[in-house]
Amino acid sequence: MPAASADSSDRDAEPFMEVDPTGRFGRYSDLLGHGAVKKVYRAFDQEEGIEVAWNQVRLANFSDDPVLINRLYSEVQLLSTLKNKYIIVCHSVWRNEENNTLNFITEVCNSGNLRNYRRKHRQVSIKALKKWSKQILEGLDYLHTHDPCIIHRDLNCSNIFMNGNVGQVKIGDLGLAAVVGKSHTAHSMIGTPEYMAPELYEEDYTETVDIYSFGMCLLEMVTMEIPYSECDSIAKIYKKVTGGIWPRAMNEVTNPEVKAFIEKCIAQPRARPSASDLLKDPFFSEVCGDETDLTG
Repeated sequence: MPAASADSSDRDAEPFMEVDPTGRFGRYSDLLGHGAVKKVYRAFDQEEGIEVAWNQVRLANFSDDPVLINRLYSEVQLLSTLKNKYIIVCHSVWRNEENNTLNFITEVCNSGNLRNYRRKHRQVSIKALKKWSKQILEGLDYLHTHDPCIIHRDLNCSNIFMNGNVGQVKIGDLGLAAVVGKSHTAHSMIGTPEYMAPELYEEDYTETVDIYSFGMCLLEMVTMEIPYSECDSIAKIYKKVTGGIWPRAMNEVTNPEVKAFIEKCIAQPRARPSASDLLKDPFFSEVCGDETDLTG
């Protein structure tokens, strides 16, 4: 009698590259995304039977500064306590001393990030655009009114995620957010240059830097163009941003209501509304019609 062949399910099974200290989460080898200091891997929650994201920060990138590393760890732990339907859920946080990494497990959205989702679906109504925008602002309002106040600092369309089947938007990549005290003022520079408010470059800013970044996200949602894409260096972006020169993409926004709302968001710091103020703006009053032309 011939020997029994290996079950096909065994041959197809993927091995875990790493398992968390509790044994609940297993990391696969394939990357979902990566940034300057962080990599995001596909992973599996064995307890719930769902796919999750394994975020891994190499602490060597922080020059082994124990004060900075401990602050980063405590801030990511705080972020794991956040409960808002427009913020990516963080399930677990731990530090791997042997590999010198900070790891945290977050939920995965089924349609990827907003940038790719928008480019995939080119015909989008103003009504849908406003729904997405309102959800982002709801998430920001939750962060900014949290005690302590939390500033995202790196909001852009690549770290806003979509559950496309229900039209739900979620803010992610909060691992390097700033947790600030009652003064609501932070003093370190981090972010994506095309989305950074001018005062971020001066390293003296409040939570309204996120409103500026949101305005640039809305501009990208409308035009499908990354702001300041006409610039070929960070130095040129810096010069335009600090000089108060708007990105070229603003010229493509011919819908006056949308353009005026973006202008509110990217105004000078003292004139910039809060997320709470923007949520009350007439921009979000009931939309009539289903126009699909956003730029002309």
